Amino acid sequence: MTIRELTFVAPRKIEFRERPRPVIDDPRQALVRPIAVARCDLDIAFAQGTVPTQGPFGLGHECVGEVIDLGDAVCTVAIGDRVVVPFQISCGACARCAAGQTGHCTAVPPRSAYGLGPLGGTQYGGAITDVMRVPFADAMLVKLPPGLDPVAAAALGDNAVDGFRTVYGGLARAPGARVLVAGGGALSVAMYAVSAARACGAKEVVYVDAAPDRARIAEQLGATAVREQPDPQLRLGRFPIVVNGTTTEAGLRFCIASTEPDGTCTSVGIYWTDVALPLLEMYTRGITFITGRVHARGQLPAALALAASGAFALAPIATTRVTWDRAPEAWPEPATKLVITREVA
Repeated sequence: MTIRELTFVAPRKIEFRERPRPVIDDPRQALVRPIAVARCDLDIAFAQGTVPTQGPFGLGHECVGEVIDLGDAVCTVAIGDRVVVPFQISCGACARCAAGQTGHCTAVPPRSAYGLGPLGGTQYGGAITDVMRVPFADAMLVKLPPGLDPVAAAALGDNAVDGFRTVYGGLARAPGARVLVAGGGALSVAMYAVSAARACGAKEVVYVDAAPDRARIAEQLGATAVREQPDPQLRLGRFPIVVNGTTTEAGLRFCIASTEPDGTCTSVGIYWTDVALPLLEMYTRGITFITGRVHARGQLPAALALAASGAFALAPIATTRVTWDRAPEAWPEPATKLVITREVA
């Protein structure tokens, strides 16, 4: 028996292909039928060919789905439950997982994930498919709270929780702190950082991006939008919490220059080539600089609870929603956040 899976073949060549239907062959596994899949900010770079990668591989790794079958050892979810599926594969039992570092699970190969092809292992497939197999269902799957729109919540598998983690810890330590977010590279992650900052009580959020559509979303989420390119020549003062959602060296330097003494700058944009860091400047101001992938499953419960409360707004960021059959044509096209849904678009 086969199923359809949206497949990256080559840049701008995205198509549904057949592959064998996953089956449960371990009692810890579950099968999930995806109902809403959000396109990650990295996916658009693959699709448009700005980041070289080798196909074919299944696409999609931000997912809300419905449990359709369970292994005998699974006890935390039931058939019919709607669940968020984190993009990284994690066992929940190793020392890394126990420490919340679920992106570095030692039970699977490094960087194991859905929908990232050579970067995450093609054996896991993608989420824009009829059936996904979840190898560690009790550890990975998180029930979707009643009333939370699965289309808006799909990005909690990766980008939404990534934006959340950039501000959550800092605002817990310094309630009401001012936050600066620079966008334009990690398109939706920066938006989710804005939303999470407001939800976590920042007294001021400033969003910097020349794109008018994203600036409008930021304002809708409660930020002050500065419609300019993030650049070291731009002076907006210094902030205790700064999020670099650019993918340019100029944007990175702007964010570092905008971080106040003993402040934290978290960089979520991916840099595919080396860039210079102003280490002396960072040293003299005592800046904490954070980069790296989010540990999605470890951060998910707190982000999901804030979203379920209504404080962490997700829906305004899901700018483009299309039905399942339109996925091949829609996947490479520009959008702040594209969501493929089996629901009515």
